[in-house]
Amino acid sequence: MGDPTGFIKIKRKEGGYRPLYERVYDFGEVEQTLNAEDRKLQASRCMDCGIPFCHWACPVGSVIPEWQDALYRGKTDEAYSILNSTNSFPEITGRVCPAPCEKSCVLGINDDPVTIRENECATVENAFASGIVRTRIPENRTSKKVAIIGSGPAGLSAADLLNQAGHEVHVFEKNDNIGGLLRYGIPDFKLNKSIIDRRTDIFKKEGIVFKTNVLIGKDILGKQLLKEYDAVVLAIGSEKPRDLPVEGRNLDGIHLALDFLIQSNKRVAGQDIPEKEIISAKGKHVVVIGGGDTGSDCVGTSVRQGAAKITQIEILPKPPEKRNSENPWPYWPQILRTSSSHQEGCTRKWSLLTKKFTGENGKVKQMEVVSVEWTKDEKGQWKMIEARKPQIIQADLVLLAMGFVHPVQEGLLTELGVDFTSLGNVQVNKQRQTSVEKVFAAGDVERGASLVVHAIQAGREVAKQVHDFLMKEE
Repeated sequence: MGDPTGFIKIKRKEGGYRPLYERVYDFGEVEQTLNAEDRKLQASRCMDCGIPFCHWACPVGSVIPEWQDALYRGKTDEAYSILNSTNSFPEITGRVCPAPCEKSCVLGINDDPVTIRENECATVENAFASGIVRTRIPENRTSKKVAIIGSGPAGLSAADLLNQAGHEVHVFEKNDNIGGLLRYGIPDFKLNKSIIDRRTDIFKKEGIVFKTNVLIGKDILGKQLLKEYDAVVLAIGSEKPRDLPVEGRNLDGIHLALDFLIQSNKRVAGQDIPEKEIISAKGKHVVVIGGGDTGSDCVGTSVRQGAAKITQIEILPKPPEKRNSENPWPYWPQILRTSSSHQEGCTRKWSLLTKKFTGENGKVKQMEVVSVEWTKDEKGQWKMIEARKPQIIQADLVLLAMGFVHPVQEGLLTELGVDFTSLGNVQVNKQRQTSVEKVFAAGDVERGASLVVHAIQAGREVAKQVHDFLMKEE
């Protein structure tokens, strides 16, 4: 490494967030960046530990020590090349990945891991600014055509590799723009959509064909694609939300989190939404049900829309602030996470179960919850015990952010006749092939809702399998 003792001399330093009083009034990215010298010093903290647990923890297998060393030595081209060798768009994971690599960094034993995610983002932005990121048009083309359904991280990752392998790749997207949930599910204050546009512009120049506003299974039947293409990749994600079937669920003002976030992202992008369809947090008591990233995104969006008060509730107990003996390094830490959105103004409550919603004139006004206690039975299974006395929470807008159960099966998947797992996901074999000839699947559609970085890796893997399948037919 450039400085094998850097981790001893240099303390961890993060870019941090823009001032709270400034960022809550716009949807600009909240994260700041360090200057070049500070970034070089942070890269020097990579300690050449011998066994790179960071590499082990990264789903895409990022060769982290090598590009940290290149970053330290000022070799932006080399650092970017190493990053891009395992990830088609590291500028996106550098912004939205929860960084399992950092949680497994050897320095993380003392809670001061290398700033890997920030270093990744800075490296790619430097590469773009320096003109290092260039269009790579494949020199040779095969006669094979591949249809990819869905333009989220799995679909884009697969499209990139298959295009570079020389195949003709068409990506179908049901929405009016590319990116899937990268564009419509993640707020701009975490991922500015120009970042997606910049990368997809490169993909287009390299030969990938994007077809938007096309819902496969309705506008074009899946069986028609099977006739026109040599292989079809399902990358439609897992969009069947977990709902909350309790009394009062049908009251106005109770919405699925994704509906709220998608509409907000469209409004930020300048799209007109009919007044009667607008879901707005302005001046309202907002309750977000669900303690994950989607719930956090709802909090930050509600802050920017001018909510009067925001409460986020979770049915599970409050996580510990530090690892315990049952959750040791280098595994993913099951600890309390406080996002930039939480810092902007939010009351967080745990161990609460929603019993019912009540309202006036058909609109939600309150919700009834009870505290729950989690214990283990004699078999070691978790058991929930409800308190007898209910609590009342004022709620003018309720956002259900409780995750997703499986992909939407109605339409394309049932038309194709693919098999499903017991959890409702698309069943695939080791080659990521479905039960239907020529049809492959990658990402949340076969894995279940997960991280962007898992989807990217799934896209890369399915691309290799599809390429092998196509070449066997030659």
